[in-house]
Amino acid sequence: MSRGHRLFYPALPVVAEHAPHRAVYVGDADGRCEILAWDRAAGTARQVTDRPAGTVRAALDPAGATIWWFDDDLGGVGTWRTCDFDRPDRSVEALPSVLPARHAGIAMAADGTTAVGLSDDGGMTVFLRTGDGRVGERVHVGGYAYLVDLDPAGRLLVVGADAATDPAVTVFTADGVRVAAIGGGPDRRVWALGFAPGVDPARLLLVVEDEGGYLPATWTAAEGVVRHGWCRFDTEITAGWFPDGRRLLVRQDRHARTLLYEVDLAARTRTVVDTPPGSVLDAAVWPDGDVAYVWTDSVTPPQLRSVRGVELPEHPGGHSEAGGPDAGAAPADYRREEIRVPGPGGPIPALVALPADREGPRPAVFLVHGGPFQHARDAYDPLVEILVSTGCAVVRVNYRGSSGYGAAWRNDFSAGVGLTQLEDLAAVRAHLVAEGVVEDRRTALWGTSWGGYLTLLALGRQPELWRLGIAISPVADYVAAFEAATPAVRALDVLLFGGTPDEVPQRYARSSPVTYVDRVRAPVLLAVSTGDVRCPPGPVEHYARLLAERRVPHQVVRRRAGHEDFDAQSHLALMQTVLLFMQRHFDGVQDEGTPIALAMARPVG
Repeated sequence: MSRGHRLFYPALPVVAEHAPHRAVYVGDADGRCEILAWDRAAGTARQVTDRPAGTVRAALDPAGATIWWFDDDLGGVGTWRTCDFDRPDRSVEALPSVLPARHAGIAMAADGTTAVGLSDDGGMTVFLRTGDGRVGERVHVGGYAYLVDLDPAGRLLVVGADAATDPAVTVFTADGVRVAAIGGGPDRRVWALGFAPGVDPARLLLVVEDEGGYLPATWTAAEGVVRHGWCRFDTEITAGWFPDGRRLLVRQDRHARTLLYEVDLAARTRTVVDTPPGSVLDAAVWPDGDVAYVWTDSVTPPQLRSVRGVELPEHPGGHSEAGGPDAGAAPADYRREEIRVPGPGGPIPALVALPADREGPRPAVFLVHGGPFQHARDAYDPLVEILVSTGCAVVRVNYRGSSGYGAAWRNDFSAGVGLTQLEDLAAVRAHLVAEGVVEDRRTALWGTSWGGYLTLLALGRQPELWRLGIAISPVADYVAAFEAATPAVRALDVLLFGGTPDEVPQRYARSSPVTYVDRVRAPVLLAVSTGDVRCPPGPVEHYARLLAERRVPHQVVRRRAGHEDFDAQSHLALMQTVLLFMQRHFDGVQDEGTPIALAMARPVG
């Protein structure tokens, strides 16, 4: 059943396992993401956090009595705090003896015993807080790792690492003794998802990559890993348990959309859960058995839906533009197409949005997705609406490296990191120009994070193709960014390049935008955030100085934010700046009263 209320942040509320009438979720508080406590029985919500940069990480103990929330700075370093569900205005430090660090997971046993993962440059440490408030260190893992779960009995905890490494998953006792290690590999990745509720002995859910497909697996101490090969999927999946500990809710990303399945491991059955066409950004089975999910499509902002018709409450401090039932005026009138374009690695999927009232070739903006293992999907993106209303075609390419199209496509970086993706972007551009859809001399790139990196790389590697670049929180110098980044980001870089910059320097240089800065001719807007530890601002500032020395038109926007910005007003100001830059430097972009404030008041997706 559909409801008019929407989520300000595209993640499901967290529902108390033993008190399903209590939940916490990320809501809108004066244009910021903040944590709200939701009494589902009373249909009311109260604001829990109130921080200048917003708050997006929270948990709720199984009894529904204690709210946990993460009090971090712009760089993601912080501490967990707790408050009583009935008195959310009074919070205390949850782990008073533990130094601030980055969030790396939180999990709770049935009795409220809580495991917390915290990471720093030295690795990841798991701390355990028992019901009487005692806190102790249990596990330390060097390098990149994260806490996955604590079993309901509080006896086992599981830690995940890079899915392609050995071990990818490690199971420990609550005292820190290693019980089992599950290895992954470049073509046999393994992800741990969590323990089954209320099951003894503990049963861990996994997803494994196998022969180009994906399938669920389970682990127990007695049986080890059991693969459920009868339930194979051709594209990426994630999954969670039903409360009975026997069935799974599987979410499959497939060809820009999402499918949900109920999988019965004992009966060996797989049944489609009926959802509208579009994308499901999050899904779970709540303790009362309701299947809840965050749904969106190209014209509908993310909203909470469920089989039983759950509805978010009204709450003080929120804006109807961001989360109320009347949010979202009628979308801009535009045509949407899905195409497949011949490419060097096979057919390249792309989503194309076109102004409905204009014929002939149009200026085009290629919105370059990040990740790298994300994908453009049938989901609401306010930028599409904004840019189409200015007269531009909008193109979103699911180039090689994108998820949703199978392991072979996702893992293809055969021409080099970034360079493979540029081949596909160029192929789609050439096809649309040949078909008379876009103008040859008026195509622009716009990307955030890894999409911003591809934007800068394309401007230097393919200067004859692109007439403007918008790069928000990009990587401009891969070596410098590697040195300044977090262990998680460095682990991803090592996976992509096959080593560190010291081990494979030529690969990093060949794929780094700064290598090609002498060839950049198009105007460039660069947006950096002071607290960004994933794409550090220093190398981008240096890249901007190199552009200035070469007299390349450019503008640098500096924001007080982390890699992600949860302040709607900050988003609005950035979009206004970007559109003014485009109007100055990119012929064809027109100011036609685009509802920027309305569209950008929802920092979701």
